[in-house]
Amino acid sequence: MTRASRKTSIPKQHSTLTPIASSESLGWQPLLAEEFQQHPGGTDILEPWEGHSIALCLAPRPHRIHQVVGDLRYTGLYAKGDISITPANIPASYRTEGEDHYFHVQIPTQFLQTVAESAAELDPARLSLRNEFRIRDPQLEQVLRLLRAELHKGDGWVGQLYVESLANVLAVNLLRDYSAIKPRVADYEGGLGDRKIMQIADYIHAHLNQSIKLADLAEVAGISQFHFSRLFKQSMGMTPHQYLTQQRIEQAKQLLKGTKGAIAEIALQCGFNSQSHFSKHFRDTTGMTPRDYRKS
Repeated sequence: MTRASRKTSIPKQHSTLTPIASSESLGWQPLLAEEFQQHPGGTDILEPWEGHSIALCLAPRPHRIHQVVGDLRYTGLYAKGDISITPANIPASYRTEGEDHYFHVQIPTQFLQTVAESAAELDPARLSLRNEFRIRDPQLEQVLRLLRAELHKGDGWVGQLYVESLANVLAVNLLRDYSAIKPRVADYEGGLGDRKIMQIADYIHAHLNQSIKLADLAEVAGISQFHFSRLFKQSMGMTPHQYLTQQRIEQAKQLLKGTKGAIAEIALQCGFNSQSHFSKHFRDTTGMTPRDYRKS
């Protein structure tokens, strides 16, 4: 399957396709996520990807695909749910005989190396992923579908913490199941201590109107990003992203009741990138619009 990258952290590649949705405009880090539709007979010849490529087939009907990755070839059917993995720095070509529709993610090599070193206890210099033309992997598919759902929400940096958490899970799944060298993924139990939870809560509260990154919270806790997300959920019963959204909504409630500020201004104060995004999250959480809540 093909890709088209227009993100500064992942160099552009030659492509004949324009994505129907792309995370480029949302400012996602560290990955690039795009959705494509390819008509029959289309051919795409690519330069080597500098990032690792994962594609999830979304086409409703099976169709025949011709792929060449390095010196490997594949001709066969792809159906909805099939996944392909192409390691970085390998030239590839692709052609479909039917209507193709797929979700594509590219992970920078440096990010996967960082996760390999911090979460999987793997020497990044020895990191090597296997090429896979057509596999079924329910866990990997679930992560890709969650990323696709977030892409179509279009929340931009408001959902950045959630995207970074999914990127770490995606990276660990790739390392655990598709690395040429079997890594040892360290497992920590017991959650975070009370002191660290308070430090993290204080940091989040002080930066609610900013884009809070997973790396920032992991640094406060003094652990890797992947382990931070898991231990935070063990301690708090929710993901870091869910907790951040909860705190933003709670601050918005106080401002709606305690001030006469415009709803658009309150949205920005609480870290939402627009009034419409704020209203949607507020309604999903409270069951009413910000305006109705202020009047109640």
